Amino acid sequence: MRDPAELVEFLAQPDLGGPVLIEALEGFVDAGHGVRLAREHLSESFDPQLIARFDVDELLDYRSRRPTIIFDTDRWESYERPTIDIHMLRDAGRTPFLLLAGPEPDTQWERFVAALIIVIENLNVSLTVGLQSVPWAVAHTRPIEITTHGQPRELLSTPPHGIGRVQVPASIGHLLEYRLGMEGRPAVGLAAHTPYYLSQLEYPAAAEALLESLEHTAGLSLALDVLRERGAEAQAGVDAQVAGDEQVQSVIRELEKRSEEAADEGLMMREEPIPTGDELGAAFEQFLADRLRPTGQDEPQ
Repeated sequence: MRDPAELVEFLAQPDLGGPVLIEALEGFVDAGHGVRLAREHLSESFDPQLIARFDVDELLDYRSRRPTIIFDTDRWESYERPTIDIHMLRDAGRTPFLLLAGPEPDTQWERFVAALIIVIENLNVSLTVGLQSVPWAVAHTRPIEITTHGQPRELLSTPPHGIGRVQVPASIGHLLEYRLGMEGRPAVGLAAHTPYYLSQLEYPAAAEALLESLEHTAGLSLALDVLRERGAEAQAGVDAQVAGDEQVQSVIRELEKRSEEAADEGLMMREEPIPTGDELGAAFEQFLADRLRPTGQDEPQ
């Protein structure tokens, strides 16, 4: 493997006293855009200072994820260069923390993770926390649950959810947590259980749940009032859209019932089928695709 240190450029190396590093890369799964909304909330609420930058030309496949460029009348006006950066921010209590953001690398995963570990060592990171939002068979009328995993176990705020041993597609965040665990370094992941039928919509409740869990895990104060207001507005909008369809309401009630049964038993829903493919596919995906459309488009027949 080529020297991973060549992948990263330090623009500053302040003494932050053992900060938390939040991994919030743009991955292939982000149900309800929960991670993106959480990342944007942090960047907009606190003043980011660029600390380190990675060599994206080594890490991205531009032909599979093309950057955008703006054409105006007779010339190319601007180019949106992709970046993978680490910023330093200070929370509402002025506690410093680090935010890793940008597109998930397409190539050189092991080298990139090795470069991240160099950053973690140089900046004396005390804990790495990865954010994820995954589609889940739950109703939007219930609070978003969070699965926590990693080490040390005393930082895990939820018990194992009975999912057992499964094989899933990996992400850079998963690999980073795994490699840090192999080295005995503190690293945990927070995964929001976002209603899968809202996966393609912006669902601020997922971001709110992630950041509330992050506050608890990392001891940060993340000024969530604005995000809570957005979440309440989105929730009211979804409620209004689904209220008039009895078939959708029936499926929601079934999801609520199964969540209650799972909670009573102290278990999470596993491989049990939830209603039927026809009910979920036709009732939810088509219903929401037709009705939850951007403002200004024609209403469905």
